[in-house]
Order: sequence, then C-alpha cells, then structure tokens
Amino acid sequence: MIFSHDTEIALGSTAALINTAPVHVPRSNEAAVSLSEGAADALMTIHDLDVFVGQQQFSGSRTHSVAELRSVRQLRAQLRKIWTAPEDEAVRLTNLLLANARALPQLVKHDQWDWHLHATTPQAPLALRMGTEAAMALVDVIRGKELDRLRCCAASDCNAAVLDLSRNRSRRFCDTGNCANRTHVAAYRRRMSGKS
Repeated sequence: MIFSHDTEIALGSTAALINTAPVHVPRSNEAAVSLSEGAADALMTIHDLDVFVGQQQFSGSRTHSVAELRSVRQLRAQLRKIWTAPEDEAVRLTNLLLANARALPQLVKHDQWDWHLHATTPQAPLALRMGTEAAMALVDVIRGKELDRLRCCAASDCNAAVLDLSRNRSRRFCDTGNCANRTHVAAYRRRMSGKS
C-alpha cells in the first residue's frame, strides 16, 4: 500500500469523478475530438450524480438539485486542473479547496468504514465534502512527493485520469476504455506491417 486506505479510496474516487467528463484530446492540426463517437458526460442529470455518489459510497446529506449537480461538475473541473498541475499549482489549488470548505479534520467511523478522516460535517454540501475528501488525499500525495502517480492516460487519443498505485510506477493507461489494448494492438500492427 502506497498511501493509507482512505487516501487511496479518495484518490480513486477523485479519478473516477474526473473521468465522468467526456475525454477530449487535441490531435495535431485539429480541434479537440472526443475519445469515441458519442462520448458523453456521465454527470448530465441528477440521476447520474445519484448513481455516481452511490458507486463511490459518499455519505452525508444531499439536496438532489440542479445546483448540487452543477457544483459537483465545477469541482470536477477543479480536480482535473490539480491532477495535471505542477507541484506549486497543485498545492495552491488543494489549499483553496480546503479553505473554501473551512476544513477541520477529525476522525470518524460510520457505515462499513473503520476510523478515517473527514474534514467537513455530514451536512456540508456534497461538492464541498467531495472536494475536501479529494484535497485531504492530495495533501498526502503532495507531502509524499508522489504527484507523478497522478497522470493522464498514455493512449494518444485519451487523456483520462490515471492513478498509479503500482510499486514500480508502471501504470500508463486508464480504466475508462480499452486504451492499453488498443495501443498494444496498434503497435503490433505497425511492427507487422514493417516486416512485410
């Protein structure tokens, strides 16, 4: 384990939230294009947010409103910036998330979770809770000089967030599609076409 269990869970949830956005990659001499035809935003509706919150097991109060959805989508954009930022900018943006939430870290135990940190109350708005949880995990990443574990997919047509928790820092591809397989097949085909 690279980080504490709750930090790894929060980082995974952060990557998952970032990856709910359509993946756009600029190609040389072209405007940005989506990863695949019809690639859609996975957080378009309140129902989409309900599903995401359930999958990621976020606890606390909810308003189930358009405003809540909008604030989570704004958080997603902020987290994307942090994910790919150099250290000084990642620190500034992480501190901003913590300051906006007036974070006050405390140990809590609830549901199936053993002792872990919360830095907001369960009544705080969802986006603040999600952002603070991500920021607390990012604090560990930054302090541990492990920002290189937060990267984008190595596939040429994808920029999804990748969390590399491997021992040898070898994870290159995302979980959002078949990026690793597509890249390896394309490389194989290029090698085979060169042998002809």
